[in-house]
Order: sequence, then C-alpha cells, then structure tokens
Amino acid sequence: INDGEGHPSSSHQTLKGTSKWATSLENLLEDPEGVKWFREFLKKEFSEENVLFWLACEEFKKTQGKKQMQEKAKEIYMTFLSSKASSQVNVEGQSRLSETILETPHPLMFQKLQDQIFNLMKYDSYSRFLKSDIFLNHQKSEEQEENSPEAQTAAKRASRIYNT
Repeated sequence: INDGEGHPSSSHQTLKGTSKWATSLENLLEDPEGVKWFREFLKKEFSEENVLFWLACEEFKKTQGKKQMQEKAKEIYMTFLSSKASSQVNVEGQSRLSETILETPHPLMFQKLQDQIFNLMKYDSYSRFLKSDIFLNHQKSEEQEENSPEAQTAAKRASRIYNT
C-alpha cells in the first residue's frame, strides 16, 4: 500500500535520513544528503579526500569511452594518488601505481584502492561520524520535525484517508 505520493504507507515505513545512515556506510553513501553531512564531518577531521576519492571512483566506473576514461583516470590519479596530489589519499600499493596505467584505463582499475578507502571510512571515520555533533544534531532536528504538530496533523489526515 502506498500513500498519495507513491511512498510506502506507515505500516511498511522505510527508513530515511539519519536512521538509514546509521544502519550502514553503504546507505549513507547512497544518499546525497548523507554524503553532504559526512563530508562536512570529514572536513573537520581533515580527511574529506577519502569520501571524495570514493565518489570519484564510483563516477569513474560509469564513464563511457576510452578518451573520457583516460581523462577521468588521469584526473583521479593527479588529484588523489600522485605524490604531488592536492588531496592525496593514504592507500597501500600507491607507490607502485604509475602514470603508465592511465594509458589503458578500465572501469575497475581503482577498485582495490577504493575498497581500502571504503574500509578505512567504515571502520574508522564512519563510527566517529555516528557519535559526532554533526550527526546527532541533524538527527535531533529530524526527530523534532517528525514530532511537530504539522507532521502529526498530516499523519492523522493520512491515516483517516487510508483507514476508512
């Protein structure tokens, strides 16, 4: 059963916002709003480059055409992996990566490094994010919105409509 906007009705309510982000890093990274708040947190920890690298790799996997792949691969390399990178990520095997790999790019060429960064975020910064003021304040404001008289009135109207 869906409500008027195509969302599941309250009996099968899906998690959203901070509730969904708190279930897994994957859920957080699938939500643009979650990514925004996570980036904000990582900026304060001086490790925003991790999520930016992860996002760049996700985008890279969708790239079509050899020329575009070469350009994007070079951009990722120069931004995150080169010894002169402006937002260098700290990954194992980085020193063995050379610019020659950029000549023959393929969608999964950064996968091992992306997985390392994902695990670093998952087992390090993600757990701190869930305890951070940024997350907790956002969670609190979400709860206040849900419990506001306007939200309750809308819910009552919806339940009257669907319970008749």
